Amino acid sequence: MNWYITKIIFRIVCGEGNHTAQFDEQLRLFKASSAEEAFLKAQILGSREEDTFYNQQQELVKWQFINVSEVVLLPNINDGAMLYSFTAEKENGVLYEQLIRDKALQIETGYLTEIA
Repeated sequence: MNWYITKIIFRIVCGEGNHTAQFDEQLRLFKASSAEEAFLKAQILGSREEDTFYNQQQELVKWQFINVSEVVLLPNINDGAMLYSFTAEKENGVLYEQLIRDKALQIETGYLTEIA
């Protein structure tokens, strides 16, 4: 048995869907004997996690399972092992870097507050 990371994609539709298309991309970990088995397990999970509910504005919200777009074998799981990598291009690199630093500071401050 091996560990596999899969990417499961859902479409989120609010109300009549008259909004910018929204998708939720989830990385899920599966233990399976093959990539095919991991893929099937991810598809089953995605289908089971489709949901419909009403938001605070009483609009119907649908989470529609699209499919599994990636299956990646994790041959060795060690401390610090890379699970996923994505390269993004940003119009404003300085602003993006500051956003990341701000998020890291919030996490760090939260941990330090818990310890004190």
